Amino acid sequence: MNDTDKPETLDTVGRAHATPDEWQPYAELGLKDDEYERIRQIIGRRPTRSELAMYSIMWSEHCSYKSSRVHFREFAEKSPKTDRLLAGIGENAGVIALNDDVAVSFKIESHNHPSYIEPHQGAATGVGGIVRDILAMGARPVAVMDALRFGAADHDDTARVLPGVVEGISNYGNSLGLPNIGGETVFDPCYQNNPLVNALCLGVMPTTRLQSMAASGVGNIVVLLGAKTGRDGIGGVSVLASASFNTNEEAARPSVQVGDPFTEKLLIESSLEMFDAGLVAGIQDLGGAGLTCALSETAAAAKLGMYVELDRVPLRDSSMTPHEVLASESQERMLLIVEPSKLDDVLEIASRWGVLATPIGEVTDSPHLIINWHDATVVDCPPASLADEGPVYNRPIREPADTALIAVDRAETLPRPKTGADIRETALELLGSPNLCDKSWITNQYDHYVRGNTVHAQPQDNGIVRIDEETGLGVVLAVDGNSRYCGLDPYAGTQLAVAEAYRNVAMSGAKPVAITNCLNFGSPEDPGVMWQFSKAVEGLADASAHVGLPITGGNVSFYNQTNMEPIHPTPVVGVLGVIDNVADAIPSGFSEHGNLIMLLGETDTELSGSEWAWLKHGHLGGTPPKVDLDAEMALGAVIHAASREGHIAATHDLSQGGLWQALAESVLLGESGAHITLPNDADPFAMLFSETSARAVISVPRGREAAVKALCNEFDVPWTPLGAVDSSINGIEIDGLFAIDRQQLDQTWRRTLPDLFGH
Repeated sequence: MNDTDKPETLDTVGRAHATPDEWQPYAELGLKDDEYERIRQIIGRRPTRSELAMYSIMWSEHCSYKSSRVHFREFAEKSPKTDRLLAGIGENAGVIALNDDVAVSFKIESHNHPSYIEPHQGAATGVGGIVRDILAMGARPVAVMDALRFGAADHDDTARVLPGVVEGISNYGNSLGLPNIGGETVFDPCYQNNPLVNALCLGVMPTTRLQSMAASGVGNIVVLLGAKTGRDGIGGVSVLASASFNTNEEAARPSVQVGDPFTEKLLIESSLEMFDAGLVAGIQDLGGAGLTCALSETAAAAKLGMYVELDRVPLRDSSMTPHEVLASESQERMLLIVEPSKLDDVLEIASRWGVLATPIGEVTDSPHLIINWHDATVVDCPPASLADEGPVYNRPIREPADTALIAVDRAETLPRPKTGADIRETALELLGSPNLCDKSWITNQYDHYVRGNTVHAQPQDNGIVRIDEETGLGVVLAVDGNSRYCGLDPYAGTQLAVAEAYRNVAMSGAKPVAITNCLNFGSPEDPGVMWQFSKAVEGLADASAHVGLPITGGNVSFYNQTNMEPIHPTPVVGVLGVIDNVADAIPSGFSEHGNLIMLLGETDTELSGSEWAWLKHGHLGGTPPKVDLDAEMALGAVIHAASREGHIAATHDLSQGGLWQALAESVLLGESGAHITLPNDADPFAMLFSETSARAVISVPRGREAAVKALCNEFDVPWTPLGAVDSSINGIEIDGLFAIDRQQLDQTWRRTLPDLFGH
């Protein structure tokens, strides 16, 4: 059948040539006038309906990074390249070699707007998508983490969104058999109607199994592997994440993808078997932008063309049109590039696992991506123009006018309690506050120990997974971010996120080796937001260079705002570390009676942006704690060296809530109480609640304190004796200030989320 024989409802390339002036709804699809004209120039005519859909998706903010790409030169110029780095920025996920034989892949991505529209499915498919990114690198997914941000804890909409998000993460991850080993949950009014759901996945692979997304090899077969394609997800994350949000979510509800973790499990196992058999020449997951993204990116990566017969795609709805098939973000799908001689083996493995595998095209030496629908050509364009040559904007940047005024509005000048009774009351209020309380109501819905290799999980400072059962080799992960710090100073706040994640990894005794990130910001069309973003990127790049850890990849999520109100800038940083033997990992809880308690690092009076300032005064002003990356590295070096000799029994970093929070959690996570004596010359309130960085509380077995002090002196890390672990004390006693028994500590810490969201 010729193009001219097709009904006019099918917009073919031939018809596009014949109707050059036909009106097209490009603006409704998010394309600007000049972007639409550029598309016409690229292909030499008006686009077909299918091409228009593809360009609108691939040139969206979510897929093209058109507002952020110019800033990533900071990473290219500054992020160090290490021998461990096997794959980095530009790949589906970062890959880090642990030794000559074993590597790990890790990455964090966002699924924010879908998780507000449909909390369960939005969060679930966020997990599914990041798992497939890891799989596409050749790794077996072995663990997940999540960094969650919600509005005010007592707001009605938080009560709607949070349980669904947690249930979605739990159902998908638990069904896949992936332990959830850590993360964070933060509440702040700025996230009202715009929660953040950032999901991280870790995978393990032989170094020889590294996969490529490139559709290499002219004549190789293009195979669609996995679930059937449906209308769920059409205009999904690629559209939802590329425009300002409003509170009328009903119209967008059909755009959220629907996940099936059991199909994903089969997809994982069949793909891994194909990798091990050497059957895959190229692979790309289908997530945001679906087939549109996978076809164009794989072809562009190989600098080759592709011919696709789109009507071969297995559909859940036979009435779907070509542009719907191309735009669908149905989950649990991968695109394979397979040599013709290996196709039968691929199809056999897929059949054995009960996974659909359908040849839909082949790689060509043409410079074009040509897609046919029932013998009629509906797409004919250069794949690189979709994947790599989208618009790049150097958005206006303007520092907000009130920045200087905010900086001088310091929380250090706020009234604070002075008596022991008042400080005790403040300590309990902080311990039970939504951001500092126990998150077990959330994390108990996740399986932490499935697969049997989890060493640390929440509520420890970090997550640890054993990689090698014989040697005990393991990896340590932490994700951190503080949007209040970033709201006060996005450059320093982002570096503090790096510092905290670095510190939490180091607390286990591990050596940090790599960074991933998820950058969550408001509209890039707001010059103030772009100033925040540019400063955050610069801060992240400079921190990466300073601590010597490569940035392996990540995600940018713009348009996180409701109407005209952006969220606080929220860069979330993940740090990965390596530990030689997980048996040597240091826990957070105080357990052994008589161990000495020491504070490592120097304490200044730094209360601006703190939990105390916000909780007690609703205050956000001043400047965040100073950043000292050299001090962070020195602190990590002390912990690493001491742990190898068994000199430390427990460690806990100091961050939100300061020394008080670290002491309380160390007692609650252990089996003993603590008797504390603060330095005579210290301001007790500042000593307990200041959020100065580069600090940790440690417990040291008797007889080991001289060795620890010698290490501190060697690395120039200040140390302060605080007291001792005391099993005769049922709680915490702070000389001259107050005492709180374990029962009150425990009830205060644990009851907040159950009281808010139900038991």
